[in-house]
Amino acid sequence: MAKKVAVFTGARAEYGLLHPLMIKLRRSSEFDLQLIVSGMHLSPRFGETWRVIEQDGFAIDAKVEMLLASDTACGIAKSMGVGTLGFADALERLRPDFLVILGDRFEALAVAQVAAVMRIPIVHLHGGEVTEGAYDDSIRHAITKLAHFHFVSCEAYRRRVIQLGEQPACVWNVGALGLENIRNIPRVPLETINQQLALNLCKPFFLVTYHPVTAADEDPGKTFGNILAALNEFPDHQVLFTYPNSDNGADQLIRLIEQYVTKQPGRAWAIPSLGLARYLSVVQESAAVIGNSSSGIIEVPSLGTTAVNVGVRQKGRLSADSVVHVGTRVADIKSGIQQALTTEAKQRARSAKNPYGEGDTSRKIMEVLCSLDPPDAKVFYDLALIQGGGV
Repeated sequence: MAKKVAVFTGARAEYGLLHPLMIKLRRSSEFDLQLIVSGMHLSPRFGETWRVIEQDGFAIDAKVEMLLASDTACGIAKSMGVGTLGFADALERLRPDFLVILGDRFEALAVAQVAAVMRIPIVHLHGGEVTEGAYDDSIRHAITKLAHFHFVSCEAYRRRVIQLGEQPACVWNVGALGLENIRNIPRVPLETINQQLALNLCKPFFLVTYHPVTAADEDPGKTFGNILAALNEFPDHQVLFTYPNSDNGADQLIRLIEQYVTKQPGRAWAIPSLGLARYLSVVQESAAVIGNSSSGIIEVPSLGTTAVNVGVRQKGRLSADSVVHVGTRVADIKSGIQQALTTEAKQRARSAKNPYGEGDTSRKIMEVLCSLDPPDAKVFYDLALIQGGGV
């Protein structure tokens, strides 16, 4: 009998990463793919990207509404509570043999805690990473402790998951799923993207994505205002913004984006969600990717483009030499953009070695999933009691 594997997705970027694995699960006779969709996917403000999932040919088995109108910390916490109720109903009905969760968002924590209580084994992707500027960092480690099986993107992250007390035999370094998309998804010509989205984008241009900083002493509104001021120093470059994640403080950033775009007709545009193929294509055509998205750290280096990583949200994450890390002052950001536009930076971006693997991740995950049986009770792996290593 096929194993029932439920895949959870609550955000556009997360779905893009999971896409190649979902395709393999859907095609395999050994698995019955179940899809639980929630969070930003169901929100009109963030582009109702559940429609993209269905357009890609996936059947959605459960839609769980959870996002409240408030983007305050209290509102996000209440959204998690709403999600917990919905996820309990969905998992009770679907009863998967395994639940696949990627990453570190609050939606993921809500579904993970429900699965743990209902004794549904969790398969966690991208554990062990560090992002000191967001509470996602704590959420990621919390999901690690709720999960039974772990697929990580680097050897350093495998060691960290084991350090958290997880059994080494249940932690696999498979690389980052996002690199597989880069290798396998055809690019969309810029002319086609302009037609599809009613843009007039032409080179040179910047792609900008900035998310709220939720666990550090960095004022997101002030930092983003400084990014906008720095962009004004490059009037010959057009600007394409994508919306931030639905974290607390996102509404302020969206308002700033919309105000900037209104004041810069013909130079700046904002799109809630580009979609996976268009996003990869725009990154590859852009002069630089600016902001604090994890994509700038993980995927952008494999597309031959320089990323300017602003502020502390991604602090602690491994990155390629092609990523330019800058502070939050206007002068810092301007300097980082200038550096990204140099011939040396462009050459470095074309030859950068990405620490997140070679792009064969979903095959490696599938090989392990085929061998998995429902786990026994978790036993803490105490490094202090292990003689001679074993890691």
